Amino acid sequence: MRGLLASFKYAIAGIWRAFKQERNLKIHALAIVVVVVLGLCLHIERFEWLVLLLTIALVVGLELLNTAVEALVDLVTEEYRHFAAIAKNVAAGAVLFCAFVAVIIGLVIFIPH
Repeated sequence: MRGLLASFKYAIAGIWRAFKQERNLKIHALAIVVVVVLGLCLHIERFEWLVLLLTIALVVGLELLNTAVEALVDLVTEEYRHFAAIAKNVAAGAVLFCAFVAVIIGLVIFIPH
């Protein structure tokens, strides 16, 4: 049981560290606040909340993975390496793609209201 609790502690510490030090996660956090307030004000449906929550989880989860990829690549090499750049750029691209789709999902949900 102690091992399980320790793993939760380390995971929460990782999330907290990323939110404190990563600018893009702060931007995502602000967007989450705006979306939640807008959803509450517009009284969106339960299914719409579920879609928004999954979208938020996907974008934030990918941002956390992107942070981990960048840290790992930086650990392996400090100098420019072609494959290191590919790893960082593709991870960042995954976040950008999902964030773009998240905006579209937000528009589809909020515009009719």
